[in-house]
Amino acid sequence: MALDADDFTYIRRLLHELSGVTLDGDKKYLVETRLTPVAYQEGFASLQDFIARLRLHAPGELHMQVVEALATKETQFFRDVHPFVALKTSILPELIEKRSAERRLNLWCAAVSSGQEPYSVAMLLLEHFPHLANWNVHFVASDISASALEQAQQGYYSQLEVNRGLSTPLLLKYFRRQGARWQISEQVRRRVQFCKINLIHAWPSLPPMDIILMRNVLIYFNVETKKVILGKVCQLLRPDGYLFLGSVETTLNLDASFKKVQFDKAVCYQSRL
Repeated sequence: MALDADDFTYIRRLLHELSGVTLDGDKKYLVETRLTPVAYQEGFASLQDFIARLRLHAPGELHMQVVEALATKETQFFRDVHPFVALKTSILPELIEKRSAERRLNLWCAAVSSGQEPYSVAMLLLEHFPHLANWNVHFVASDISASALEQAQQGYYSQLEVNRGLSTPLLLKYFRRQGARWQISEQVRRRVQFCKINLIHAWPSLPPMDIILMRNVLIYFNVETKKVILGKVCQLLRPDGYLFLGSVETTLNLDASFKKVQFDKAVCYQSRL
């Protein structure tokens, strides 16, 4: 049975309340295709029965399964390669020179899904900045989805996933084939600390950040939520640190505390303070 308008409205409201994500009104098919398997997996006879149960209880584990099922998980290694080029050629050399006395760098990748982005950064550090092994590099990767974080921590990827954005030399150097899958090496995995963070709720205690990658995240929030998140980012980012957003995202007309900085084809943001 197709999802009726009332149930669709309920799911849209639930998703927004729990994650801040705004689901467009033309995405009813997305709810049907992604939540129907969840309903059957949980033993319900239909999606309608599943939603009826959700309505009866305060938000809990079952409701979070809705968020996880509807959250966009599109990611790949070295996605939109230009930010990684900027990190390698300009930003990291600059920050390493500035932090040479304290020998500390703090990085945060937000909404990392199955982990390809932070592992891409970790491989970049290992390949081009091996001397950072003697530094205190605190690298946090977060997501709202517990299942995505579990997959990221384990570091297993299909042949299709490693084919997307990952060069053959890096694959052979940092991955090991495990049956039909590839697992990223312990050397890379131990560089990244994964944790669950819901961007619209209170954030855990994080150190002042030198680099924040929050790419392709803000597009799923309404304007007010974007402003709140960017305000918190501004407080967390060091004055000379860098914020990366997705290629279609911007701080313009959202938070005047940021200025745009461009490195060739890569755009990022710094505090105006």
